[in-house]
Amino acid sequence: MAFAGCVEGDAAGLANLLTAGGSVNNESALALGQYICEKFDGVSAALGAHTLAVDNTYLLFSTYLVFSMQIGFAMLCAGSVRAKNTMNIMLTNVLDAAAGGISFYLFGFGFAFGRSGSNNGFIGSNYFALHRVPNAANGFDYSFFLFQWAFAIAAAGITSGSIAERTQFVAYLVYSSFLTGFVYPIVAHWMWSVDGWLGAAANDSRLFSVGAIDFAGSGVVHMVGGIAGFWGAFIEGPRIGRFAKNGANGMDMRGHSASLVVLGTFLLWFGWYGFNPGSFVKILVPYEGSSFQGNWTGVGRTAVTTTLSGCAAALTTLFARRHFTGHWNVTDVCNGLLGGFAAITAGCAVVEPWAAIICGVGASWTLMACNYLAARFKYDDPLEAAQLHGGCGAWGLIFTGLFARQKYVSEAYGAGRGHGLFMGGGGKLLAAQIIEVLVIAGWVSATMGPLFWLLKKFSLLRISPDDEMSGMDLTRHGGSAYNIEEPELRFNFPNGTAAAGDQKKNKQPPSIPMA
Repeated sequence: MAFAGCVEGDAAGLANLLTAGGSVNNESALALGQYICEKFDGVSAALGAHTLAVDNTYLLFSTYLVFSMQIGFAMLCAGSVRAKNTMNIMLTNVLDAAAGGISFYLFGFGFAFGRSGSNNGFIGSNYFALHRVPNAANGFDYSFFLFQWAFAIAAAGITSGSIAERTQFVAYLVYSSFLTGFVYPIVAHWMWSVDGWLGAAANDSRLFSVGAIDFAGSGVVHMVGGIAGFWGAFIEGPRIGRFAKNGANGMDMRGHSASLVVLGTFLLWFGWYGFNPGSFVKILVPYEGSSFQGNWTGVGRTAVTTTLSGCAAALTTLFARRHFTGHWNVTDVCNGLLGGFAAITAGCAVVEPWAAIICGVGASWTLMACNYLAARFKYDDPLEAAQLHGGCGAWGLIFTGLFARQKYVSEAYGAGRGHGLFMGGGGKLLAAQIIEVLVIAGWVSATMGPLFWLLKKFSLLRISPDDEMSGMDLTRHGGSAYNIEEPELRFNFPNGTAAAGDQKKNKQPPSIPMA
């Protein structure tokens, strides 16, 4: 929001007004005009600073919500694996944030949002290690970096779920750093940089003259993380016993805690209100021709579309799975809910609330179809991460090409962008969305596939069969995450005798004589 102060000539204009009646001489009138202009400039500067403060505070608050999704990821992952691998998966979630923080600071942010004189549409070339940040020319402050880092580590967290329960510790460090420092930032540059060749955010030279719309990252975050996870799980192979050699299904290998899955799901739901609405970045931006609506309106609508898509996906999954399996399965419903969120993330700011319900229903069926194919081809993903984030993310991009409304697109991106095929916008936006799906799938496959292959080639990817059967908590992390058996208490006495306290029988420990 811009506030205009005085410009050249305004002081003289005020002086002319003051001398028009003849009661004030020209010199005094000019001085008074300059004084009034200085006051207006001061008010304008104060209002501008206030706007920056509010926008940055809003962005930081959104960042904190997005970062809280890491807690949700950790709980969801922990509940979705077997108890013997709980410590391992929790540690990988911590390392996704830690390793991703350093790599995104050193390289990732510069690759994603760096700008050079040549306006490279493929990759950024400055702002590495936050050099020359804050930058008023491009509007980059520290809050913007932190917000983008929270998105980058979300992509890495998705991948960790696909390769859970069988992956060496060093492999997590390598892939997480590479994904957040290079693979993800390149896609972010294509879509979200003003120089990017693919996205609607570009100032000019947009794909098909309109650019693809991926407002909060169905493709940039969810497809990148999901496809990376797909290649990791595919190259690594299924867990021991998951599928029988004779073609039978083998063991189901369900997660050990539905409670943690539900807790993680609600935390992710909560964080999504920073993920999607927060992607407006600025909130004090009024819409042209309106004194009532602005980005604050778009933020509210985005929260509504996010909610409705997730709810529709959850209910669709509930009844569909009840029909197919005969059970009301809470973990299936949680995954369906998250699939609805992943899908609406692309078009959350540019579609009507009623369309979000269609998005959620489509996401549910997309997830169930992907899970069917995964089982059919013996693909093992403990958290259904590749199916959920990769499959539903791709559906969300296609959905946006069908249902994006012109008014909302203009408010979010400006004039000259495309809108949905079913909303009278023709096929340009849909074509751009399809191209985004294809290039993200190709880019991530071309980078993460060879990385996982090399890790396997040098025996750095999968743990040994003995470690996998025993569980990584015991073999790699020094003990179980759950202390199930209570230790026996022993009491030593001054005369050298000892007695045991039996906690299980609620016996009181013997009294210790005082000296």
